Amino acid sequence: MNEETPENPIRRFVIGPQIFKLLKAALMDPDMENLPTDYDAGTDFRLTKTQKGQYADYSTSNWARKERSLNEAERQAIETHGLFDLNEFMPKRPSQDELNVIMEMFEASVDGELYDPQRWGNFYKPYGLEVPEGAATNSSSGSSAPKAAPAQAPKPAPAPAAVEEDDIPFKSNEEAEAEAVTTESPSAGKDASDILAMIRARKSD
Repeated sequence: MNEETPENPIRRFVIGPQIFKLLKAALMDPDMENLPTDYDAGTDFRLTKTQKGQYADYSTSNWARKERSLNEAERQAIETHGLFDLNEFMPKRPSQDELNVIMEMFEASVDGELYDPQRWGNFYKPYGLEVPEGAATNSSSGSSAPKAAPAQAPKPAPAPAAVEEDDIPFKSNEEAEAEAVTTESPSAGKDASDILAMIRARKSD
């Protein structure tokens, strides 16, 4: 047995958008009668890597024209090592407490409140921010995170001449979204403050 041959030949890998579109197109094709993962009537997907400028190009990859059943070695590998359960690799879902904090932060940003590390620091925080002692913590009971009185908004300090990437101040989702709209659609005639005003008016209705 070749020393370079792994004991378990079954692999799990990340599929990029380019390959995903090819896979999806075939799976949505009504002419594909059997699932490609069928042990007896499955279909191989052949990866073809070419070069497009300085980047790898997989656009010529495609499904095999003929169906093929798994051979004895492949069946034995599945029986011995098993297949990956992809559900185990899903990202962690937010708890009820974390969902409550997301909503609380959203409402506070619409109301024009500054980010409060005392209330949200143990849930979500900008990179490099130190969480103060006594900040709200995740509760196992599933109840909403305790609310503290809104902090008095300090007067903003003068902006430095140059700002490092990691030093960019916390920005609410609404402000970021508003800036994205005005950046992508300058002809809309609405700046960030107009859009935020619309969101606040909708909330008060």
